[in-house]
Amino acid sequence: MKLTLKIWRQATTDATGAMHTYQLDGVSEDMSFLEMLDVLNEQLNASDEEPIAFDSDCREGICGMCGLMINGQAHGPEVTTTCQLHMRSFKDGDEITIEPWRADAFPVLKDLCVDRSALDRMIQSGGYISANTGSAPDAHAAPVEKKKADRAFDVATCIGCGACVAACPNGSASLFLGAKITHLGELPQGQPERWDRVIGMVSQHDHDGFGGCTNIGECASACPKEIPLDVISQLNKDLRTAMVKGR
Repeated sequence: MKLTLKIWRQATTDATGAMHTYQLDGVSEDMSFLEMLDVLNEQLNASDEEPIAFDSDCREGICGMCGLMINGQAHGPEVTTTCQLHMRSFKDGDEITIEPWRADAFPVLKDLCVDRSALDRMIQSGGYISANTGSAPDAHAAPVEKKKADRAFDVATCIGCGACVAACPNGSASLFLGAKITHLGELPQGQPERWDRVIGMVSQHDHDGFGGCTNIGECASACPKEIPLDVISQLNKDLRTAMVKGR
C-alpha cells in the first residue's frame, strides 16, 4: 500500500506544533499501525530527519501506552488499542491523519507523546486498598458474591490508556475513574476506604483539569476494553453517598 500520512510534530511541550505530511510506500496490510510508523521512522532516519516520537511498550494491547488519534478517532477505526490495529483496516492510497491525545490534562511532550501522569495521580489519591501484610489468606477467607466478583473483574480490565479522555468532547476521565471506583467498591477489601476514596479521586480529577461528564458516551465507544458506561453511574452514586456521610 501507498499512504499519505499527516502527522502532528511538536518538538517540546512549549513549542508550537504543526501537521507534517509524509509519503510512505510498500506498507503491508499485515503490519500493525505501530510497525507502519517504525517503517516511516526508518525512512526518516535514512534521510537524516528527526524520527517521530510515539509511545509504545508491550505491543500486545495490555499496557495502554500506545494512544493515538487516527483520523479523529481514539486508537483508530477499530475498537482496539493502536498497537493491535492492523493496516488491513486501511486501503491503498488512503490519507491518514495522526495526532496525540487532545486534552488539557494530557500536555504534549513531543510529537505524538503526551504526559498521562494525571491518571497516576488519581490512583495515588485513593485507587488502592489497605491490607495487612503477612501470610496469604485462604482463597475462600473473604467470600465475594459471584455477580460482584464478575463485575469487579470486568471493570478491572481498564488499562489506563486515556482513550476515554481523548474521545470525550469535555476531556473527562469519568469512565477511567468510574472503572477504578467500581472495581474496588465491589470487593470487601475495598470497603474501609470506599467513601474517602471517591472524594479523593474526584478531587484529584478536577484539580488536574479534566472536564465534567455530560453522558455523551463517546468514552465507552472508544474504550478498547469495552468498559461499560454505567460505571459512571456507580461513581456518581458513591460520590453522593460520601458527601451525605460528610467525608
